[in-house]
Amino acid sequence: MKTIDSIPITKISRASKLVTTGAKVGVNYLKYYGDKIVTTKEEAKERLNQNNAEDIYDSLKKLKGSALKVAQMLSMEKSILPQAYVEKFSLSQFSVPPLSPPLVIKTFIKYFGNKPEAIFDTFNATSVNAASIGQVHIAEKDGKKFAVKIQYPGVAESIASDLALVKPVAIKMFNIKGKDSDKYFKEVEDKLTEETNYLLEIEQSQAVVEACRHIPNIKFPTYYKEFSSERIITMDFMEGKHLSEFVAHNDNQDLSNKLGQALWDFYMYQIHNLKKVHADPHPGNFLISKEGELIALDFGCMKAIPDEFYVPYFELAKRESLENPEVFKQKMYELEILREDDSKEEVEFFSDMFYELLSLFTQPFHNEIFDFSDPEFFNKVGEMGQKYSKSTELRNMNGNRGSKHFIYINRTFFGLYNLMFDLKAENIKINNFHNL
Repeated sequence: MKTIDSIPITKISRASKLVTTGAKVGVNYLKYYGDKIVTTKEEAKERLNQNNAEDIYDSLKKLKGSALKVAQMLSMEKSILPQAYVEKFSLSQFSVPPLSPPLVIKTFIKYFGNKPEAIFDTFNATSVNAASIGQVHIAEKDGKKFAVKIQYPGVAESIASDLALVKPVAIKMFNIKGKDSDKYFKEVEDKLTEETNYLLEIEQSQAVVEACRHIPNIKFPTYYKEFSSERIITMDFMEGKHLSEFVAHNDNQDLSNKLGQALWDFYMYQIHNLKKVHADPHPGNFLISKEGELIALDFGCMKAIPDEFYVPYFELAKRESLENPEVFKQKMYELEILREDDSKEEVEFFSDMFYELLSLFTQPFHNEIFDFSDPEFFNKVGEMGQKYSKSTELRNMNGNRGSKHFIYINRTFFGLYNLMFDLKAENIKINNFHNL
């Protein structure tokens, strides 16, 4: 794979990169108008989406950092984005051009104050995995194999300016209006800032591993603070297949069920017992070992769940709360889905909309055992997302809906559901965390 010798790190250089991309997107639209004359509108739109996805992703992968992280987050929104964007942006999970070896060594010296050879017996300057915020290298010391994650230069310093650049796109895509939108972008900025602090990630990782090591069929690496810094993190090198690679070839249903139960238990235990959750559940963060165990990696994005959100959120997950109009309405206000300044029409529209959404989305919690391999459930989720993404009525209303905590909690559940579906996990015990 082609490597990168430099990353734009100044606000001006990163902005100019996106301006260039904007010009390419403009040309794609001109081609689209021409295509409509000689092909069907659907074919022309598909080609437009593919060209735009290609050009936008190409730009983001060179910028890396929070700009690419946003693409990674959007790739999980399968019900909102056209398929061409989902396919292209999902590459940001584990298929990104790495830094060149000379830039790796230079970056290591900058962040650690020494060459890799002064810390490890051997260090491979060619990356084995490159993602949005950092890339992974293999090192050895005293006969032990380590994974060393090095953060890309300038990522931490460019978060605020990157989000300012992608903000107009997000506002349009998610129909966010008014000054209230700042609380959502601040939530994303704060989380991305935490993700660039590898000393914090070490603490979070060690805490999660200690709290969850008793869960059956799941393994974690050990993290080494003495070989880490604010921008470099060292852990055990874990052998295994990426979850996406595993599901593409697996035909063992019992193994799928075992892994699915481990994944579900891991998330439910965190949410309900720790009130803090690994809010980055994409396939690149999970491996499957030769022994058929789930390996969980990368605890940079941990979301604390305050009681004022946790209580009403999971009250609404109960069927009896959904079917009680008074309770339902009260929880909608507590979760900031309904607002005191809403018109009668807005109260009615958003009550109906979220009743429909929650009735579907909370189905697993209405059962003791759930079949995540059922395509009907996931097709309905996708169809509903498409329905509201195209709703002209919704577009004319203020889209600032819900507590800021929804951003990462919804992301967690969407990602978890998708992973469970990818695994085709059946007969999953939903409330098993009570027994852990």
